[in-house]
Amino acid sequence: MSLLATAVGLSLLGSVGGLFVASSLLILTDSLRTRLVPWLISYAVGALLGVALLALLPEALETLAPSIVFGTFLFGILLFFVLEKLVLLRHCHTDECHVHGAAAPLVLFGDAFHNFIDGATICTAVLTSVPLGINTAIAVAVHEIPQEVGDFAILLASGYSRRKAMVLNVMSGASGIAGALLAYLAVETLPAIKPYVLAVSSASLLYIAMSDLIPDLHRSSVDKGAIRQVFLIAAGVLTVVAFGRLTG
Repeated sequence: MSLLATAVGLSLLGSVGGLFVASSLLILTDSLRTRLVPWLISYAVGALLGVALLALLPEALETLAPSIVFGTFLFGILLFFVLEKLVLLRHCHTDECHVHGAAAPLVLFGDAFHNFIDGATICTAVLTSVPLGINTAIAVAVHEIPQEVGDFAILLASGYSRRKAMVLNVMSGASGIAGALLAYLAVETLPAIKPYVLAVSSASLLYIAMSDLIPDLHRSSVDKGAIRQVFLIAAGVLTVVAFGRLTG
């Protein structure tokens, strides 16, 4: 039960924690927030790539043959591509979200689904090792910050008050608990499934970084500082490596 409590707590850190940081950023001036959020996106890319490729995949490879792990990993990437077509998984990461007001419910639904997957990913990492779970939660939380800033912008532009936008985002963030509980029950019931879930979880984080965040960095409207982007991405990767060394 202690592992379950840790998994649920870290899932909340990954989703709701990122939300509260994002809401605090709204207090900043527009110019400062416009400069800061793209930096967080770059750092999040590095953290997500580091956890996916240097932490989750190696854990799966310790149990399964490489062909099975990478086959599952490929399946995961294709799965999230299909899910992106069916559900609004991609988010705006800046204040300038030119989205029709009717899209607000879709944003909330997509955010809840996204947090559900994040919760399952964090829980599976915790069941592998608590340090890996913490590393994964940090990577997810950093990614959630710019995402939630964009989601807030959409809701506010759609006529929601700040209080209602916060409540709705907290509710969607709580879906991470459901994801964590489902992952815990699945792994406890069928332990052999864990490396497969790790491979799919790795695919989830890599897909977010490669299809969602990196394209934003290539748009000059987000951040023109290529050197700064590379430095912050490297910092995100090194954070994962350093934490892994300290806790390993």
